[in-house]
Amino acid sequence: MTDEPPSTPDGPDEFPTEEELPDEPLTVDDIDPFDVDDDDFEDIDDFAAAEWKADTTADERIRTVINRTTTPKSAGDIADTALVSETKARTTLNKLAEEGIVRSHQTDSGKLYERDPEWHLLKQISQLAASETLVEQIQRVKQELAEYKAKYDANDPEELLVSDKELSQDELNDVSHWRTAERELKHLRAAYRFKEAKEQTYTVTEPIDGHPGKQTTPPAHNQHPLQ
Repeated sequence: MTDEPPSTPDGPDEFPTEEELPDEPLTVDDIDPFDVDDDDFEDIDDFAAAEWKADTTADERIRTVINRTTTPKSAGDIADTALVSETKARTTLNKLAEEGIVRSHQTDSGKLYERDPEWHLLKQISQLAASETLVEQIQRVKQELAEYKAKYDANDPEELLVSDKELSQDELNDVSHWRTAERELKHLRAAYRFKEAKEQTYTVTEPIDGHPGKQTTPPAHNQHPLQ
């Protein structure tokens, strides 16, 4: 008969003493997931703003706001949204402008700021290129576009818009989604080309009898996802 090792008991090795236990059992109300006391705020927006401020730095909040800013805004407007002083916002925004992340415009009323669209696009493409499902995403959008073309017997949404057919609201919604899918496919294709360029490697073989080694590239796939 084989001796089995004693089973390991579940739970901690040490338990609190009677003196350490609370007088009343804990309830869900005793567990507070927030860093800020919500009793200090009557408005939920004020509470959310205080929680955001407690969990982030001033620079992080400014970056978050400017990344969502697609129309030029003043440093004061961005400061109000980011919960920082106008001086801090202007200093950080000017630094981001020097780095090419932010675009600034000098107007008669002062300098305005917005995210740089080219930098933002390159960031999106870089993030897409790192996705493990990039090829699947390309195939999915291509299938979606093929379904729109078959459904409306048109090559693109503009062809449908300029047709003599009066479009219903559902059809106009399809046109909007069709355009979005076309734009998404362009970004996905750009990401795939970017990924290919990064992964393009050359393997140099060892020289033989004084002859230089050859440079070889990985074999191409049978079917390119961009086709």
